[in-house]
Amino acid sequence: MRIQVSNSAPPAPTPSGRSSAPPHAEGERRSRRRGATLEGALLRAAWEELSAVGYANLTMEGVAVRAGTSKAVLYRRWPNRAELAVAAYRDHVRAMHPDHMGSVADQIPDTGDLREDVMAVLRHLRRSSEEMSPDMLHGLLAELRTMPPDLMEVLPGVMMTILRRAAERGEVDIERVTPRIAALPGDLQRHQFLVTGRPMSDDFLSEIVDEIFLPLVVTPSPLRSQTTARA
Repeated sequence: MRIQVSNSAPPAPTPSGRSSAPPHAEGERRSRRRGATLEGALLRAAWEELSAVGYANLTMEGVAVRAGTSKAVLYRRWPNRAELAVAAYRDHVRAMHPDHMGSVADQIPDTGDLREDVMAVLRHLRRSSEEMSPDMLHGLLAELRTMPPDLMEVLPGVMMTILRRAAERGEVDIERVTPRIAALPGDLQRHQFLVTGRPMSDDFLSEIVDEIFLPLVVTPSPLRSQTTARA
């Protein structure tokens, strides 16, 4: 009888007596044990990769290599690079600005004044845009159809909340407000950022609010109407 001898050596034992395993397998074991800690590490790796290569060249494989894990670990959490990039961006903003909270939906302004609330939202978006390159925004907008509708379109909902509060105070006729009007301030700000790639001044934000948005939604007060008529 001939006994065939394999040329491949068994996995070398580790000092603890266990066989060594591929890095990806080790990464997956760590992911099951570390949970949120591992997810934070993945998001940081994604942001570093995004900053290094740009959105156009961002791949799940590149992020996996940088994070020392497998693509499967990433895909279990984020189904595509767009959702991973947005998650990494929000995580980065929270890390850089702990008081910023990432999404404006997490801290909807409620100052008791419509103008101040809308300005606060636009300043929040301006601060967020300082951490997002035009390359990333262009790329995300190009892949918008692949993402859940609520992933980036939170602003109209935020604005409707602000407008309903203003309507309760008598500042707004909510029947005049359409979803497109509610989204208008953010759309104008996003367009300006895409065109110029530069942060917007308070004067520009004031123009959006005072010259375009408020005239569309604010209910003229009787006192203001009487004053205008007498003039």
